Amino acid sequence: MVDVLGGIIKAFELIATGDPTLYGIVARTLFFSSIAVVLAMLWGTPIALLISLRNFRGRTIIKAFFNSLIGVPTVVLGLVLFLIFSKSGPLGFLGLLYTPAAIILGEAVLVTPILISIMSNAIEAVDPEIMNLAKTLGASESQAAIAVLKEALNGVLLSNIASFNRAIAELGVALLVGGNIAGLTDVLTTAISRYTARGELDFAIALGILLMLIVFGINVVLIMARKAKMLFTLWRNPQ
Repeated sequence: MVDVLGGIIKAFELIATGDPTLYGIVARTLFFSSIAVVLAMLWGTPIALLISLRNFRGRTIIKAFFNSLIGVPTVVLGLVLFLIFSKSGPLGFLGLLYTPAAIILGEAVLVTPILISIMSNAIEAVDPEIMNLAKTLGASESQAAIAVLKEALNGVLLSNIASFNRAIAELGVALLVGGNIAGLTDVLTTAISRYTARGELDFAIALGILLMLIVFGINVVLIMARKAKMLFTLWRNPQ
């Protein structure tokens, strides 16, 4: 109990004094997760729009496929990516294994099903007449789709936040394809695991506290932004 209490006290000291190793891990984690979400958006948004706005054979199966992928254990996905990125794997020639790029790509693949599922549901909830109206006013197919995306903005933001939270809090992918190399590929979750195994509880606790603060802070910002948007809408349309 004394060691745990001492670790907690030292953890807050590390946070307060701005330990460079500690905040270096935080910065690296935020960077990796942010880029991963951006990549997932680049290829996930068109897929979400296609699933939501088009009627084609197999559409339900594709939606069910992405929904089921949400529950894939990160360690299993990490193993699959490890085999793909390893020297004997199909992408081994790229030399991605145990690099920041491997973590970013792995996290992007991990969060893609979440982003697509939430975004497609948000788009489907938009009144279909909005797209028809946009086309009537002369908008192209892509312009009409953008108009629908704007109407589904809350759901789009939610998909991004949920994806980021998933990326920043996962362990399996980052550990298996990143290798947990200090100062290069270690992120909050893998560093917590490493420092706990070493018995350096102060660092592990400090990283855990910062991880929870980041996740909590992002969700608070999202809630405040949605409330601000609601108040702005009411102000512009008092009736």
